[in-house]
Amino acid sequence: MSNTESRPQATLVVGAGELGLAMLRSLSEWAGAGRLGVLLRPLRDGEADGSALLRGMSVAIVRADLATETEAGLAAIFREFGTVICCSGFVGGPGTQRRITAAVLRAGVGRYVPWQFGVDYDVVGRGSGQEVWDEQLDVRDMLRAQSRTRWVIVSTGMFTSFLFEPSFGVVDLGKGRVHALGSWDNRLTLTTPEDIGRLTTAILAQEPPIEDEVVHVAGDTLSYAQLADTVESHLGRPVERRLWSLDRLRAAAAAHPGDGMRKYHLAFARDAGVAWDKERSFNAARGIPVTDVPTWLRAG
Repeated sequence: MSNTESRPQATLVVGAGELGLAMLRSLSEWAGAGRLGVLLRPLRDGEADGSALLRGMSVAIVRADLATETEAGLAAIFREFGTVICCSGFVGGPGTQRRITAAVLRAGVGRYVPWQFGVDYDVVGRGSGQEVWDEQLDVRDMLRAQSRTRWVIVSTGMFTSFLFEPSFGVVDLGKGRVHALGSWDNRLTLTTPEDIGRLTTAILAQEPPIEDEVVHVAGDTLSYAQLADTVESHLGRPVERRLWSLDRLRAAAAAHPGDGMRKYHLAFARDAGVAWDKERSFNAARGIPVTDVPTWLRAG
C-alpha cells in the first residue's frame, strides 16, 4: 500500500515563483490535491504582504527561509502534508535541495515531487560542468535509497522562457541572432511552467499512482538548427547563426568559473539527457495539448 494513503490529504508547494504559481493554479482545480499550502520565505521588515492572490485561491501560507531553516524545522512543516512539491529552484544555495529532501524523508511525507524540473540528470551524469546538476543526482540517490516516501520526478527539459532570456545569450530576437551550443544538431526539450503545472497535476492524478519513476514531459523538442529556422520564420527575415563550439564553451567556463550562465552553456552543449522525443512524452501518450515554440513566440 502506498504511504500516501495513510497521510493527510493535503499538498504543499515549496516556493511561489513562476513555476510555483503555475503549480498552485493547476492543483487548485484538482480535488485530489486536498488542502493546499505554500511555503514562502518570511517577510522582511517593511515588506508588503503580496499574498492576496494566494489567499484568493484558498492556499494556506507557511513561512520559512530555505536558506537558513534546519532540516528538523522543515520536517516539522512537511509532516502536516501528504504530498510535497518542491518548486523553489536553486535560490537557497548549494546543498539546499539535499536538505529539503532530507527533511521530506525525515517527516515521512507520503509522496514527494522534488525540484527536478529540468534535464534528465541520470543520463547527463556527474561532471557536466554545472555543479548544481550534481546535487540533483545526490537527491535521486537519497530517494532511491529508501522506500518509505514515494516519489515522482518530472523531467521537463529547459523552461521555454529561459531559452529566450537575453541573459542566457542563446537567442537574441532583437538582433535576429541564434547561437548553437556545441553543434547545430544538438537538441533541446522545452516546456512552459504553465504546462509543467498542468502535467505534474495530471501525473499525480493517475490511477494506479505513478510511483518511484522518472516521467518525461515535453512542450517541444528541436535542434538548434530547427530553432534558428523557427526564429527566422517568426521574425520574417534571415537570422544570424553562430556556433559556439565545445572547445570554446569549455574555455569560457574555465576563464570565468563564477559565471553561472557560461556553466549552463557548457552543460547544455550535448544532446543526451537534455532532449527526448516529444512523441514519447507523458503528454503525447495521453493526448494532452502543450505549447510548442512557435506558439510560445506568437503569444509573446
